[in-house]
Amino acid sequence: MSSSILRTARTAAPMRRAAFNFARGMATGDKYARTQASVDHCLKVFDKEKACAVLRVPKGEWAAPAMDAAIAGGFKIVEFTLTTPGCLDRVAEYKAKDNGVMVGCGTVMNIQDAKDALDAGSDFLVAPVLVPEVVKWCAERNVVIAPGCYTPTELYTAHMLGAQIQKLFPGVHAGPGFVKAVTSALPMLRLNPTSGVDKDNVELMLKSGAASVGLVAPLFDAAEIAKQDWDAVNKRAVAIMAEVNKAK
Repeated sequence: MSSSILRTARTAAPMRRAAFNFARGMATGDKYARTQASVDHCLKVFDKEKACAVLRVPKGEWAAPAMDAAIAGGFKIVEFTLTTPGCLDRVAEYKAKDNGVMVGCGTVMNIQDAKDALDAGSDFLVAPVLVPEVVKWCAERNVVIAPGCYTPTELYTAHMLGAQIQKLFPGVHAGPGFVKAVTSALPMLRLNPTSGVDKDNVELMLKSGAASVGLVAPLFDAAEIAKQDWDAVNKRAVAIMAEVNKAK
């Protein structure tokens, strides 16, 4: 059986649950309920672009110029983390730009965080750990979420809870060999290694089975951010996306 057929067969149950839960959410007037079409669009963008710029900075005023540099360098998927001051304002600002960039919110640790991020306009949610009640809440509403997982059991559990993307975090020790082994055995997963992915290994990560990747420090270097050297960030973005494009 081909991996595409296997992926379809094994994701049928989560998709049926999502469709049922969406209908129930619409019936009860849940403002956070989204359509399956919105899920499909989000996943299609991830499949096309392959890389997400993940920004964590200690000063809110650094967020916009840093992310602008990454976008100018070719990133079409961006994530502002809730650990960044003013994160939700930036999510709302970049969503309002309507410039073809998909905007997500990270470090979503509870349902209230999820609601706040969606109220700001976030297209998808990301978490550093697997919090089952948050994943279930999102899956019931067709909200794309990528919870952080590390072991094959955690990754598969996230999938069965309804997480459309599984964030492999931290990816520092889980290199391309780990990604290849997991995706070969569990082809229904959509792994997104984050942290530990850089210019030198991103192409191999993607060719080893990662559906997409997240770039954090190798894109947003702390020293360059502190110096407000946005040109350096832009150069990093250009170099990383050149490697990403080789894997498309």
